Amino acid sequence: MTPTPLPHALIIGSGVAGPVVAMALQRAGIASTVFERDAEPANLRGSWLNLQANGMDALQAIDAEAGVDALGFPVESISFVNGGGRSLGRMPMAARRPDGRTSRMLPRADLYTALQNAAADRGTQVVHGKRFVDAQTLADGSVRALFADGTSAVGDLLIGCDGIHSRVRTVIDPQARTPRYVPVLNSGGYIPNFRVNVPAGEFRMQFGTRCFFGWAPTPDGGTVWFSNPPMATEPKRGELSAISDAQWRRRLHDLMDGDAGPAHDIIDAAPDEITAWPTYDLPKVDKWHNHRNMIIIGDAAHATAPSAGQGASMALEDAVVLAQCLRDCPDTTSAFVTFESLRRARVQKIVKHGNRSSNSKAAGPVGRVVRDLMLPVIFRQVAKGDGKSMMWLQGHHIDFGGTVTPAARR
Repeated sequence: MTPTPLPHALIIGSGVAGPVVAMALQRAGIASTVFERDAEPANLRGSWLNLQANGMDALQAIDAEAGVDALGFPVESISFVNGGGRSLGRMPMAARRPDGRTSRMLPRADLYTALQNAAADRGTQVVHGKRFVDAQTLADGSVRALFADGTSAVGDLLIGCDGIHSRVRTVIDPQARTPRYVPVLNSGGYIPNFRVNVPAGEFRMQFGTRCFFGWAPTPDGGTVWFSNPPMATEPKRGELSAISDAQWRRRLHDLMDGDAGPAHDIIDAAPDEITAWPTYDLPKVDKWHNHRNMIIIGDAAHATAPSAGQGASMALEDAVVLAQCLRDCPDTTSAFVTFESLRRARVQKIVKHGNRSSNSKAAGPVGRVVRDLMLPVIFRQVAKGDGKSMMWLQGHHIDFGGTVTPAARR
């Protein structure tokens, strides 16, 4: 008797979600191939992220946390000051989880490498230089992915992990909403042998008079920093890359002029070229799948502004939960509907949370006064419960061994 071949998934994108959904699918008995647009890893110099405890939980659910546990450093609290250096409050990232998991600050490039290496160690094939352009449903219900170089690949389903500007999203729904511009930019990096007066495990964030700025000490005696220069209108293509390192430094100095704290010293000490990139989110994507053979996850379905600190963690949760749904539901349609029913309310709440946080960074003169009056009250409330109010974010747990109950089809 000829054995039934394993279903095969085509995964578009090898950032955060791609390698992890490949590993999770493997545990569910589904083979996959990952297709990545870039011929080689993208230049992510200076880009760090906060991988929160719920993201680490998702990795642990499929025994993939070991390589990431060794990266970066733990962050357990955030403190806030205004432009004058006055304390606005301090809050834990969240209440202590029963498993002891905490958030970790780490270079984005290192996270990508660790996840890709873990997937490769488990036999996942990643094909580089494949820019996805379209997909076709074949007569037998399978899907053919078409790439810009004229090649194609056929699988039983296609999973879009191709980020906020996802092409898979527009193939599923040509009328899909475009990403929403959030009126702040992002810049930052790491400075070796540069100490700031902040306790270990804490990130200091400053609501500056004209710019949001943050810094944290690293265990090796360095400093991680970031800034969010405001920009009211979306920059045109090439506008930000045309600004030189010296111009960015002058701009950041001007924005932080008159504010207390180490921002000016950080700007001067930053060893790498300073650049900036725009911020976007996706308030709501109406169609995550086509009910047959194509679905999007992670930033392709629900990108949040970086201020939420949840983009990578949500993508990891998605990857693991989708594999559970495909394992436990009777067919792909049921799996897609069940996945959406389990994920949509949570991720849209996080996107709203991130957008509120980002817009408060770009407050005007009146907004700054109101913000500085209200934030201490909010932070005291959060701190009073030892961070329990933030457990809806970081306390999320996935039991991969548990069975998913199929949702009613819509």
